Amino acid sequence: MLKESKAFSGFSVDDIGAAEKFYGQTLGLEVTRDSEMDGILYLKIAGNNNHTLIYNKPNHQPATYTILNFPVSDILSAVRGLKERGVQFESYNGEYIKTDEDNIQRGGGPLISWFKDPAGNFLSVIQI
Repeated sequence: MLKESKAFSGFSVDDIGAAEKFYGQTLGLEVTRDSEMDGILYLKIAGNNNHTLIYNKPNHQPATYTILNFPVSDILSAVRGLKERGVQFESYNGEYIKTDEDNIQRGGGPLISWFKDPAGNFLSVIQI
């Protein structure tokens, strides 16, 4: 029934303007605002023919899981470059997740580093 449907994902934020600036300017992604749809943002992600929908939600609660993973070939360069643009990365020192001085988890799986958007949603860069 839905086999031919061109599905897309979406997530909420509490400030569409801050999201537009963060995703467009800080992360350097293509962002389009739909003025007819109450300022909804369409996020163009490389390799994906469909856009990711970003919508304003007054009672937004940040996702407690990673909503977007950005594959990179050199995670250290990606993390350093994003830090230069003002992105703050998460630090973990738990039993299962530990990040190093570069905010990269290097043990037990792929190299990965997490950060948050202005609405508190988790994003990551992951070395593939």
